[in-house]
Formats: sequence, structure tokens, C-alpha cells
Amino acid sequence: MTEREVLIVRFGGAGRGREGRLIARDDVLKSGGGVDAAAEIRRNIYRGGTPDAPGTTMSATFTRKEVGRLFNMAESRLRYWERSGFIAPSGYRGRQRCYTFQDLISIRSALSLLEHGVSLQQTRQMIAQLDRLLPQTTHPLGRLRISADRNSVTVTDEGREFEATSGQLVLDFTVKNLEEAVVANLPEYAEKVNNRSAWEWYLEACRLDEIAETLDAAEQAYHQALLLDPCLVNAYTNLGNLRYRRGSREDARALYLKAIEVDEHQPEAQYNLGFLDYENDDFENARSRFERVVHLDPTFADAYFNLAMSLYRLGAKEQACFYWSEYVTREPDGAWADTARRFLADLTMKRDAES
Repeated sequence: MTEREVLIVRFGGAGRGREGRLIARDDVLKSGGGVDAAAEIRRNIYRGGTPDAPGTTMSATFTRKEVGRLFNMAESRLRYWERSGFIAPSGYRGRQRCYTFQDLISIRSALSLLEHGVSLQQTRQMIAQLDRLLPQTTHPLGRLRISADRNSVTVTDEGREFEATSGQLVLDFTVKNLEEAVVANLPEYAEKVNNRSAWEWYLEACRLDEIAETLDAAEQAYHQALLLDPCLVNAYTNLGNLRYRRGSREDARALYLKAIEVDEHQPEAQYNLGFLDYENDDFENARSRFERVVHLDPTFADAYFNLAMSLYRLGAKEQACFYWSEYVTREPDGAWADTARRFLADLTMKRDAES
């Protein structure tokens, strides 16, 4: 048996149970599934910019014609904004670029600022500021209030008061008002208002990502859960697992790192990062990750096996034997138990032969 014959590819998924770990196979990885850049997946988590992704508060995307109807704007003006890089559609409907609900928030805000005489350059800066502020909230967007004076934009929970620093309020609306305007002006969207909680979207995503035919819908549901609650750490980990299975290791890594950023004590994300490091022959970082997992969750049996493999590749064979033994003790009938026993037997024979 060679070192490369051992595939330690069991992924942990928080909230799914240990038996829910996914086994990654080469045929699955080679099948692909659309690979985004790591930076894009971070952006898409918050903006819903993947094909057919749900919007932010409404599960919908909007064509240029529909946005024109909603805001009484000429489509040519929307085209100009897109060409100039001011506000462009960030979602898709099939292959067609469409506006998401969060894009509507930006458009609604820009129109108000321009109507109150704020310069185009300052409006651009304030919309960019708004774009940065919205992802930072942990509240569903429907509860937010967007306010601005001539200098800055503020995003608050609707129950709080906003004080304009200049004393002149030029923009003040709740996202819920915009949602209601969509329903009133575009009645075809009346049934698309999203009333699900982040947790309900997460549970739906868990169900969908067990079925190969519904992986696209699973990704969308994870995105929607994270749009509503950016602190839902389990969703980052499971979405990372899904992206890995679809061939995008960089997306997976970005999502696991985000999970740890939200909750540094989540062992599953640490475990998965350790596997990715091992896969890249970065055995020292893999060892560190798996040691962290064992510390965080002493019952996480697979981490002992993978820690032993990392130590073995680093030449620390005696330490590796200790952790293989720990794995066998915890999982005598586990998937890697026979492999661990073979390593232990081989090393014992070599030790006996040398003595």
C-alpha cells in the first residue's frame, strides 16, 4: 500500500450529524458544476448573484423592463448606469442578467439622492458605501431602514432612530416599503415575497444537497439562508462542501475560512481546511488544523486518522502511531479502521526488524 492510496476525503457538515459527512470521489469532482473565483463566492453569498439565485428579501430577479416600470425610469438610463459601472444587474434568470432585490435597494437610493441634488460623483460614492454596509447586518433586509444626508448613508434596524449629521435628510425609507412597492407595481411578484427564516432556508438546502439533480437549488437555498443571516456558520460549511463536490476547491476554502471567521470554534470547517491543505501537500498546516479539531472536539474520530496521516507524511511516525491507535479505539469499525491497523502493523514490523 502506498501513501497515495489513502484518501482522507470525509467532510464534516455541522448540524448534519457525523453520518452525514460527504465522500468526495474523483468522478464527482471531474463532473464540475460551475467554478466561481473565491472572491466571487464571497460576493455572491451576500448579493445573490448566481444564476437563478433568490433575491435578498424577495425570491425574485427583475428584468430591465420591470425595473423601469417599478421606478418609472427609461430603460436607456438603466443601460447607461450599467455601462458606466454605476449600478449593474448582479443576478441571472437563466442566462439573462437581471437585477436582484438588493440591486433595487441601490437603485431606489440612487434615485432619491440624485433627485435631492446630490452630485453623481457623490451618489456613486454613497451607493458604494451602501453596498458595503448591507452585507454587514445580521438582520433580514426587510427590517432595515436606509437613510442618508448629503454626506453619508446609514443602515439601521427599523426600530432605531437615524440622525442626519448635516441636519438635512435626503433619503429615508425602509426596505419593507420597497418590497411593498414591488408587489403593488409588479403584481406578478406578489407571491414571491420571502417569508422563510434563515434556518428554514438552511434546512431546505440540507435536504436538496443530498440529491444530485437539485444541487443548483441547494446552492441557492444556502445563499438565501446566508443573505438573511450572515452569521449562520453551518451554512458556510455545508455550502463549502457542496462547492468542493462540484469541483471548486477555492470556493470551498473561502467558505470554510468564512465559517471560522464567524465561529473560530467550529471543528467541521477546521477539519475541511485541514483536508484541503493535505490535498495540496501542505502537511504542516494540515497537521495544525487537525490538532485544532481534536482539541475542539475530542469525539471527532476522523480527525485523529487524518492527523496521523499528516504526521506520517512529515516523518513523525511514532506520533502518527499514537493517533492511529486513538482512531481505532474510537472507531473500531470505522471506514478507515482497517487502513489504520495496516499502518500500525507495518510500522510495528519495521520497528521490530530494526531492533
